[in-house]
Amino acid sequence: MSVYLNSEKPEDYLALVDKYDTWLFDCDGVLWRGDSLIDGAKEVLELLRARQKSVLFVTNNATKSRRNYKKKFDALGIEAHVDEVYGSAFAAAVYLSSVIKLSKDKKVYVIGMSGLEEELKDEGISFIGGTDPADHTLLPPQDEIPPDPSVAAVLVGLDTAINYTKLSKAFRYLHSNPECLFLATNEDSTYPSDKGLLPGAGSILAPLKYSLGESRPVTAIGKPNSVMLDCIKAKHDFDPKRTIMVGDRLNTDIQFGKGGGLATLLVLTGIASEKDLKGPTPPIAIPDYVTSSIGDLRVLGEQA
Repeated sequence: MSVYLNSEKPEDYLALVDKYDTWLFDCDGVLWRGDSLIDGAKEVLELLRARQKSVLFVTNNATKSRRNYKKKFDALGIEAHVDEVYGSAFAAAVYLSSVIKLSKDKKVYVIGMSGLEEELKDEGISFIGGTDPADHTLLPPQDEIPPDPSVAAVLVGLDTAINYTKLSKAFRYLHSNPECLFLATNEDSTYPSDKGLLPGAGSILAPLKYSLGESRPVTAIGKPNSVMLDCIKAKHDFDPKRTIMVGDRLNTDIQFGKGGGLATLLVLTGIASEKDLKGPTPPIAIPDYVTSSIGDLRVLGEQA
């Protein structure tokens, strides 16, 4: 059963902060919506750092590289360092370079944006597609798409310029080569933005999953999958029993924390709502704690 925190009882927040040394934060819907900060997010992060807490940022958004995320944090006035940021784009690149150990003579076909390409470049992964102007067309493929045995993987992330040509190329590489890996940065159906709720990477992935059928299962890298946590563990030493995951989605953030043996805190400023916890259908994952917003933790400053 979840513990519902209340800003009228600051002692509950103090006990929470005392209990955990490492704080993992989702970003979209937790710290900001689009380019607008959640009220109080900046102050809470500063309060946690002042209490010598480790702060890491774990996001499924693959549209930005870690360096570009750093620029966003800077623009919003939030302290963050590149090695504190873990995005599904970075995790996917590390998965290809360090887990799959993709051969240098192989390449990846990308459905995604420049942030994903940047992380692949940093890991020395060759790729085609992505932001290539040749694939940015509203025309259907004009010629046959031949099999290409050098394409060892298709990697799908959020792509706001998705079109039939990109889907067709990805399908052909996968359909013509049973050895070609089918990877996704994440399977989020939606993501919260300052323009409202929009389709996520899982919605870009769905047509390929449907056309290929169950015989070609996809390997998703981001939350809630363990690959993301393994990536963090490889770079940061932390005690899972003293670590908490803060997020706004039950089926990614909270399930990710639960699967990794971490405590979980759900905020209600993004995807999940109270009705998801108390509705007739049992939630996919039950958070340890619930609070209306990350800004609620500002009561810590009042107790200093």
